[in-house]
Amino acid sequence: MRTLIIHSDYLRYKTRSKTKIAEDITDDQRVGGVDNALISFIAVEKEDEKDPELIIEKAVKEILKLQNKVNADNIVVYPYAHLSSSLGSPDVAKKILIGIEKQIEENSENVLRVPFGWYKSFEMACKGHPLSELSRTITVEDEEDDSEEKESLPSKLYILDQGELYDVNEYNYKEKTLKQLVDHEEGKTHDTGKQPPHVKLMKEKGISDYEPAADVGHLRWYPKGKLIRDLLADYVYELTTTRGAMPVETPIMYDLANPAIKEHAAKFGERQYRLQTKHKELMLRFACCFGAFRILADSFITKKNLPVGLYELSTYSFRYEKKGEVVGLKRLRGFTMPDFHSVCEDMDGALKTFEDQVEMCSQTEKDLEVHYEIAFRATEDFYEEHKEWMYKVADSLNKPVLLELLPERKHYWVAKMDYAAIDDLGRPIENPTVQIDVESAERFDISYIDEEEKQARPTILHCSPTGSIERVICSLLEKTSTDKGSKPSLPLWLSPTQVRIIPVTDKHEDHAFEVAEAIQSCDIRVDVDDTNERIGKKIRNAGKEWVPYTIVIGDKEIENNSITVNKRIDDSKVEMTITDLVNEIQDITGDMPFRKLPLPDRVSKRVNF
Repeated sequence: MRTLIIHSDYLRYKTRSKTKIAEDITDDQRVGGVDNALISFIAVEKEDEKDPELIIEKAVKEILKLQNKVNADNIVVYPYAHLSSSLGSPDVAKKILIGIEKQIEENSENVLRVPFGWYKSFEMACKGHPLSELSRTITVEDEEDDSEEKESLPSKLYILDQGELYDVNEYNYKEKTLKQLVDHEEGKTHDTGKQPPHVKLMKEKGISDYEPAADVGHLRWYPKGKLIRDLLADYVYELTTTRGAMPVETPIMYDLANPAIKEHAAKFGERQYRLQTKHKELMLRFACCFGAFRILADSFITKKNLPVGLYELSTYSFRYEKKGEVVGLKRLRGFTMPDFHSVCEDMDGALKTFEDQVEMCSQTEKDLEVHYEIAFRATEDFYEEHKEWMYKVADSLNKPVLLELLPERKHYWVAKMDYAAIDDLGRPIENPTVQIDVESAERFDISYIDEEEKQARPTILHCSPTGSIERVICSLLEKTSTDKGSKPSLPLWLSPTQVRIIPVTDKHEDHAFEVAEAIQSCDIRVDVDDTNERIGKKIRNAGKEWVPYTIVIGDKEIENNSITVNKRIDDSKVEMTITDLVNEIQDITGDMPFRKLPLPDRVSKRVNF
């Protein structure tokens, strides 16, 4: 069973029409509502059919426990099939929902069960405190009694700035974006209902769009977007392999009958994409951990090999995000994640490697020309033991960071650092991360041979130097909205067309292509606008495409054998030689990856996607 539990100020619903599986209801049940309610949106799954009574018992226990914590006056049992892609039969679902209602009635008279099988409109207002939005996965299997308790324990937030710790409410914020990150962590950020600017831009600039024939959260990529993705993939490949990572490739789906995989997958239970075949229940990976850990478990590793790094670019990883939360490039169900896993001798080795990978993640902030705010998270036990080290790492960033201390460990990590860009609506876009994993070596039976020729358990680091490729592009597009006063643009090395040449008339085309060929031979993406548009329209079109350098070729340029370059970055016009232009572009792009133009170099030959 999947359930999304909301503590709301109120809920109002109205039935609209019935489906074939709708239950019979009275007129009084067609419209309803309550105030100060704990709403449990519930999707009954196939697995629940094994033991409906146990599912009812565990669901009621969880709901009543949360009601007691938040002091809700009412409980609502709301059938909500959208939480799962593996739904149980309608008969079992009704039996479980009615069973939950009856058991809750035995403990509380104030329970409302919304009709099953009806299309409904509803309105509610979430209260917005730390326990007002929770998700649970309830199964027929045994779980640790205190797992949910750990999730609900509040963490402590501070600002760590140059070795000093500050209360988040008393700190003098110099960066608006850091305050926005803190507000989000405290649950103060509310959905405005507005569409993030990057959604319009990704379509308008011919980068990507929604694919209506696929599941929600899966995109189609056009040539420009594919180029940007490939360049970013090349970039992360170089970034990781130069630091000793060995590239691998692993499957995208795994058998949940494998105990280690099932246990690790349960950490992300509510976001699993599952597939049911005749004999197996499979899960699409949400990261490359499964494949990397299986390789490491089957490898002979000695202390001399350490640290050992494996890198994979997952095309794709999958997370079954809530339908209403899937948006643009920020939150997807299918995405591309660079995953770098490092096997370290022990915690001391992990701390040293962590520092190196923090430096690598910080390098991406410079190379991608974005601004990140950083959250450094750790359990209180880890913080007390490694406080001096955490302060040293934070100081190396040369900026204040959000410090989150967790009373107890929730997941597999004891410490991690998260980098986030802030979008135009003031919400974080999660990008690079480094995590210290203290569970997976044991779970997947990963070991190495120590100096005494005995098997020892390593400590593992998870690192994504950029975060998902899609979110990198999201950050770049959102940046064009947050950087007020500057002309929107992509980093030069990621710009699909780096130089646009515009012949004034047909008679200038031959020379325009000669100039284009000279520039293109130096590994620079250049095209020629040979369309029938007027010169002013061609220049405006280059601006709409964010082309960094535009060259107009007319009689003067041919006679003088020179070029006048319009630079988008500062809106200047400069007369220069081709060699000067090439040198300037190469100085800016440096060692960044290069790929050829994925479109016809004649603009007139291009498809309007």
